[in-house]
Amino acid sequence: MNQRTKTKNNLTRVFSKPSRQEAEKAVKTLIKWAGDNPDREGLLETPARVVRSYEEYFSGYEKNPEEFLKKTFEEVEGYDEMVIVKGIRMESHCEHHMVPILGIAHIAYIPNKRVVGISKLARVLEVFSRRL
Repeated sequence: MNQRTKTKNNLTRVFSKPSRQEAEKAVKTLIKWAGDNPDREGLLETPARVVRSYEEYFSGYEKNPEEFLKKTFEEVEGYDEMVIVKGIRMESHCEHHMVPILGIAHIAYIPNKRVVGISKLARVLEVFSRRL
């Protein structure tokens, strides 16, 4: 499957996503690199487990955050104060080392005639936190 990504200068780059089998082979290589035997009993299923966990960790690439912001409410017409959601627990990964990051996020915006549901802000955060 081809993936598209924007570069810093806003150019679109197309690349091919490796197959599950290729990803599992890469994990086996890392196990060997670490100095262990990927064919020993305790590690036999590890490559498949790692790939499944990474699919979840990086599932944000499969979702469009704009979808969560489409439904808005106009019943609050005239509301122009800042909307703030504080203390949203988040999990992500460092793009340089791919190690876990745990944190608390705060999101704020000033509405322009319409307001988005508070839960949608947390969903947008989740989409971006599940990317590198």
